[in-house]
Amino acid sequence: MIKKPIKKLNKHIQEYIDIVRSGEFAVCEEQLLLCDFVEKVFREEDIRVDEEQLEKYLTYQKYFPFELFPWERFCFALHNCTFRADGQPRFMHLFIFGGRSLGKNGYLGFEDFCLLTPTHGIRNYHIDIFAMSEEQAKRSWEDVYEILERNSQKMKGHFYWTKEVIVNKHTRSKYAYNTSAPKTKDSSRPGKVNIDEIHGYENGKLINVVTSGLDKVSMARRTTISTNGDIRGDPLDSLIDISIDVLSGKSDDNGLLPFICRLDNDDEIHNPKMWHKANPSLRYMPNLLEGLKRHYQDYLNDPIVNSGFVTKRLNRPQGEKENAVATDENIERALQPFDENDLRGLPCVAGFDYARTNDFLGVGLLYMLNKNYIWVTHTFVCEKSADLFRIKAPIREWAARGLLTFVNAEEIPPDLPVAWAVNKAAELKSPILRAGIDSFRSHWLRRALDEYGFHDNQKDYKRIFTVRPQTEMRFVPVISSAFINNQIIFGDNPLMRWSVHNTKISMSSKGNITYDKIEPKSRKTDPFKAFVQAVCAAEDLLDRRGSGNLSIKDLPGVITF
Repeated sequence: MIKKPIKKLNKHIQEYIDIVRSGEFAVCEEQLLLCDFVEKVFREEDIRVDEEQLEKYLTYQKYFPFELFPWERFCFALHNCTFRADGQPRFMHLFIFGGRSLGKNGYLGFEDFCLLTPTHGIRNYHIDIFAMSEEQAKRSWEDVYEILERNSQKMKGHFYWTKEVIVNKHTRSKYAYNTSAPKTKDSSRPGKVNIDEIHGYENGKLINVVTSGLDKVSMARRTTISTNGDIRGDPLDSLIDISIDVLSGKSDDNGLLPFICRLDNDDEIHNPKMWHKANPSLRYMPNLLEGLKRHYQDYLNDPIVNSGFVTKRLNRPQGEKENAVATDENIERALQPFDENDLRGLPCVAGFDYARTNDFLGVGLLYMLNKNYIWVTHTFVCEKSADLFRIKAPIREWAARGLLTFVNAEEIPPDLPVAWAVNKAAELKSPILRAGIDSFRSHWLRRALDEYGFHDNQKDYKRIFTVRPQTEMRFVPVISSAFINNQIIFGDNPLMRWSVHNTKISMSSKGNITYDKIEPKSRKTDPFKAFVQAVCAAEDLLDRRGSGNLSIKDLPGVITF
């Protein structure tokens, strides 16, 4: 198909596209995709750049202690001066995602200053900045405040300002910073909302609240700026995923302009020429580049303490890797096949785990043989789970292989995983010594276990072992050691590989070191956590003669087949 000829682009937009494609400095894949995306929009849509308004805005640089870099003029022109045929902004949501010292806050202050003025020409165009801390929320706002203070004689005829709010006298537009709800009633219907350091938000509730008012006003805009963080599965990750889909053409942009700057892989951490990928301002700031080189040496000396160099400066998170359950190599070794016939007649421990009854549920039988943990497992998935569309793993293929079963019901009934464990043990003629279950859902599963003979009424022996965070904490180093020494055998089971990769080692607010989810909705951990429950439950059942096998001894009430 022959492409339509592209309209002549505004010089500031074209300048940055030429810089990206020149190859003079390294750029990440998303920057190249962004150039293609912008050209496609101009080629296929009826849009225009208000050149006169843009140049008038840029004259305001004289009040600021800096001039905008080419990447900033590129973003500014597209976000603030590019309009659809109906006069509305073509890109109402600008997402700037880059390394620390990129200049995000300075850019944001300049943009907000411009939109308060008569050059923008809209009265009562209120602007709110939101962040998780007041210090962060005030950062861009204070840049504008300082501009007014330094130029007070000239500015007091145009602006009124206090320590909390800035008001343009001509447009009556207000500029305020917030950490929760807006401070003024007017700001409940803002013209523009800024979200600063979105990686600090645990969920999107506040973001949804403060941006919902944008639907009520004309010429609404939103700017989100952030570096990376170590928490996964937060609103930042969601916005990155959406941005990648937009840039790759998998979904409509819906007014989103994603400006993403980051390393493409971990190898680039050690190549200073690649650092420009995370920060296109570096080429204009040689002192900053020298500072990064010093921070890099600190990182080499202690990568864990100085992980912020990679996460914040180079915009590539390292938290998952530092807190990983095991190395990729050790996880792959755990996927070695085993013959179930070798387990026939041996005792085992059952393990169960699930976060919600209408989501994923992991179950399995743990065998200890010659100091190896051998895990025979199955996973149940509720067809009604609200998270299925988020999951990118090939779970339908795994179902076809018999690794998991979809349950077409509102929730997974508790007797289903218990029946699987009992039937699988019967198939292998293996006595079940005990069942390990998570304390979070223990009440839901106990009734089903009781019906299948797991009566927990012995004085000296618990048939049902409830695993609490304090218990799990004791076994994190045990499991880590078993991975390192290749003593864990999952068989040819990619679902277990996926589940382990979805898990991280974390410390709770109470000081418990436990296994946690890297991301709560699209990356499930239940199959691996079921293994953890079984390992914890098998603690006092290991043969104390040193063979590392499970031992029946004289245990009362053992289920045999």
